[in-house]
Amino acid sequence: EVHLVESGGGLVQPGGSLRLSCAASGLPDGSNHLAWFRQRTGSGREGVAIVALTGNYGRAAESLRGRFWVSRDYASNTVYLDIERLKVEDSAKYFCAAEKNNDGVWFDGVRFGYWGQGTQVTVSS
Repeated sequence: EVHLVESGGGLVQPGGSLRLSCAASGLPDGSNHLAWFRQRTGSGREGVAIVALTGNYGRAAESLRGRFWVSRDYASNTVYLDIERLKVEDSAKYFCAAEKNNDGVWFDGVRFGYWGQGTQVTVSS
């Protein structure tokens, strides 16, 4: 069974930074990527960053590069999302997702169909 457990959300002031973590386990064969999505109130899920579980591929969505950074700890299968210079519009629930063949939401050429429960990020002064 796939388990994706996010942590690290909270209330942050504009301009601050935050690190989100996602501990992944039980991934089936063929689930070769993890990603971060976010969902703002009244909007659909938006792909934020993707990382491959092998090799060194990882990047944020184009509009977020320079403030959003994704990385992975290979030993613990934990994926991190570092966010800098947070803006009010970054407020959202952030979800960790794992690749699922033939099912799920597309992001950066990969389908993601396994989801964590999400962690809330609120940017406010």
